[in-house]
Amino acid sequence: MNLTDVQYAGYALVQEMMQTPDVVREFNPRQTRVIALDLQTAGKLFLTGEGSSRLFPAKNSIRKALTWGLDLSVFTEGANQSALYDLSRMIVFCASNSGRTKEVIELAKDLAASGKGKPYGLSANQNTLLEKECKKTFILNCGWENAVAATKSVVEQALFYESILWNIRGIDMGIELTHLPGLLEEALTMPISGEIVKLAANASTIYFAGYNDGVAEELTLKTNEITRKKSDYLEGTYAVHGIEEVMEKQDIVFVIDPMDEEIEKFQEVLIKGVGLNVIAIADRETPFTTIRVPSAGEMNPYIFLCTGWNLLVEIGIALGINPDKPTRARKVGNEFRG
Repeated sequence: MNLTDVQYAGYALVQEMMQTPDVVREFNPRQTRVIALDLQTAGKLFLTGEGSSRLFPAKNSIRKALTWGLDLSVFTEGANQSALYDLSRMIVFCASNSGRTKEVIELAKDLAASGKGKPYGLSANQNTLLEKECKKTFILNCGWENAVAATKSVVEQALFYESILWNIRGIDMGIELTHLPGLLEEALTMPISGEIVKLAANASTIYFAGYNDGVAEELTLKTNEITRKKSDYLEGTYAVHGIEEVMEKQDIVFVIDPMDEEIEKFQEVLIKGVGLNVIAIADRETPFTTIRVPSAGEMNPYIFLCTGWNLLVEIGIALGINPDKPTRARKVGNEFRG
């Protein structure tokens, strides 16, 4: 995928994906220091939103906080279910790129009306309904996206939340942020095997498996939007705990950064049992056919996500699909009209 080839350059989706490295270059992690200070007292962070505004941004931070052993509890849930919880003792973030997502606006309004305090907002737009209901709304630098499928905003949202954790830990990620844009460019433009693209284009269902950090789940959503293929996210070892009963040989499973402890079981159940293809996306060679990506250490999830975008664009183009013009999907899934 690149912007010098006419088969890619004309799509807003590809243009916005390729803007992601610059979004990372311009990111300022100091902006979340005030949130880190608030969390010294609260100790609990709740991240809500819908679709792409929640999956990778929130779950990436949950995995990082648990991995690093922070004295901080990070939670996430969709806005409607969040409204059932007592969030009064938490720092709450409501994310909506448009600032008009109905579920998110209603939650913010309910929190304010209940007297439990207004949440923070995170949006790509200024002067929105969300901003009116939040005590402070942080505006992403990435700007509005024209493509229906969110891309560059997802990465900036994830960096925003993760930078809260960096500030809590008191660590400087400047070197990692300096190196990340170049690695993302490599992931976005690296050639994807034509055989892998063909297998995925011919699959009835494209499955993603891997850590519960939002990468595989977000790529599952992007598969629907970009390739119009059925897809499913198989958390943990779900791929070998029953769903194999309905899998078909022409299906394909992409495993993001496969755990060594799970490889043998995946081989036994999926490759030998079902007879389907399992492809790994990893920064190392694996026993599976592997899309090898550059290593970014703790920032690897961003690399895996962008590699997945690259893969899905190739599949969509192979299928003759215009990724900018889905038939049913909308930019704002459920717009507030109150």
